[in-house]
Amino acid sequence: MEDEEDKFFFESGMSLHEIFAGHAAKNLKQAESQLGVGLLARDYWIKISGTASRIARAKSFMEELTKIFLLRKRHLDQNDFEQILRAFREERDHELQSLYAERIKVGIDKRDIVPRTRAQLDYLSAIRNRDIVFGIGPAGTGKTYLAMAMAVSELLQNNYSRIILTRPAKEAGENLGFLPGNLEEKIMPYLRPLYDALYDMLNFDEASKLIERNIIEVAPLAFMRGRTLNNAFVILDEAQNTTEEQMLMFLTRLGFNSQCVITGDPSQTDLPKNAGSGLLHAAATLKAIQEIAFCSFTSRDVVRHALVEKIINAYQQEK
Repeated sequence: MEDEEDKFFFESGMSLHEIFAGHAAKNLKQAESQLGVGLLARDYWIKISGTASRIARAKSFMEELTKIFLLRKRHLDQNDFEQILRAFREERDHELQSLYAERIKVGIDKRDIVPRTRAQLDYLSAIRNRDIVFGIGPAGTGKTYLAMAMAVSELLQNNYSRIILTRPAKEAGENLGFLPGNLEEKIMPYLRPLYDALYDMLNFDEASKLIERNIIEVAPLAFMRGRTLNNAFVILDEAQNTTEEQMLMFLTRLGFNSQCVITGDPSQTDLPKNAGSGLLHAAATLKAIQEIAFCSFTSRDVVRHALVEKIINAYQQEK
């Protein structure tokens, strides 16, 4: 069967550069490979060659890019482009409009945050509707990032009076006692990923002021002992590194009008081999409590560099 040809014209005012996230040449080749068509681009139209069914699929892909561009009212970034292309490759394009319709508004001058997979969308729904939510799955699936986005959004809407971000300061193969500095300086590297995500969602000065006023608190898990956390959005990150006793301690800190999200990756525990993970124990012990939600992620939900998913899958196959 001979290949056919057709053209797709962008809507008035749109350009190839905007629709293809500023990486037209690279992204055209990627789209050609994954959609099984030939693409020859000009500024305001693209010639598509291939079988009739693949041309139709490619045109649907271009239409979806256009719709989401209009929905976002700004240019698409590389993550957007790869997410949409991946959804078409996996025949999940029917999910895209619902994903991009869900928007988390964070700080001024910061772009809205949107879920990128169905699991992420379900996760956000659970956070909106349950007081305690567990997000369990591999690195790069947005578990902590989305929870922090929700925390910032809720704080800015005055639904909570503070955010508390915590994680266990496990040694990850290093001995804290041999590291230079005082206790705060030794612990800071373990908390840095939380700060990095926070500064993605708030301007530096705004975040710094909120931290100085203790409206946003970033602290190791040990600092939670003995406290009652009222009117707070609380996030426990790297929960696979909690012991069963630590997890129970943390869960019983929850006070009135508070929300709690616990995230972790059971495959990356730094606990001693003979120590049980508080995350896995909690998942088994609390699964029957309807007010608690457990959301699972897989390598298909990874939203970092495309190679991260392949790396995770390769390691999982070795086990």
